[in-house]
Amino acid sequence: MNTVRLSTRLATVASFVETGAVVADIGSDHAYLPCFLIHNGTVQKAIAGEVVKGPYDSAVRNVRREGLSSAVTVRLANGLFAIEESDAVDTVTIAGMGGPLIANILESGKDRLQGVKRIIAQPNIYAKAIREWAVANDWTIRDEAILKEDGKIYEIIVLERGAAIYNELELLVGPILLQNKSAVFLEKWERELTEWRRVLGSLEQAEQTDAIKERKQELLTHIDFVGKVLAI
Repeated sequence: MNTVRLSTRLATVASFVETGAVVADIGSDHAYLPCFLIHNGTVQKAIAGEVVKGPYDSAVRNVRREGLSSAVTVRLANGLFAIEESDAVDTVTIAGMGGPLIANILESGKDRLQGVKRIIAQPNIYAKAIREWAVANDWTIRDEAILKEDGKIYEIIVLERGAAIYNELELLVGPILLQNKSAVFLEKWERELTEWRRVLGSLEQAEQTDAIKERKQELLTHIDFVGKVLAI
């Protein structure tokens, strides 16, 4: 993967960036995504935010090597605090982290989202946390994608401003993904069902504390929800 050829995962994230957008890529690592978007002509300006010094330095080197220092600004900052009002950012991408961490980044820096119209999130796990954040903060799910790369399954959630209500199943599996029920979607939830049943079996052997009982009930609810989806 480099600034010209992205992984399938990041290329799918890039596909949801609208032409002419001003993008802030949070947790940009090597700044591959912002550089790709510039090279591809999708955007003319981008911010690459990174909180860790090593990846930040790597991003700076890549941007300089590509001759894109005038188009891609690399900042060492925590989450959305890489965005400044003068940037006029209208699109935020956050990829390659856990869903709860992405939701925490969005919550902690939501004052920096005032001019943002679109958020493209690619959680590695527990996408539900992002959907729950969206509902609580008046963002609606405009699109979703699911893909498999190198044996791993990834979800992508595209948010735009607007109030929405989703039921528990939609929050768990994704309302648009649920409608489409692709082969990868079904594979993901078959895997999850297998793992939940394994964990449930282990919990049955444990001391039945209140916490264990609560976790068992949560698992039973998820198994029931997803079992109905896979039965369709």
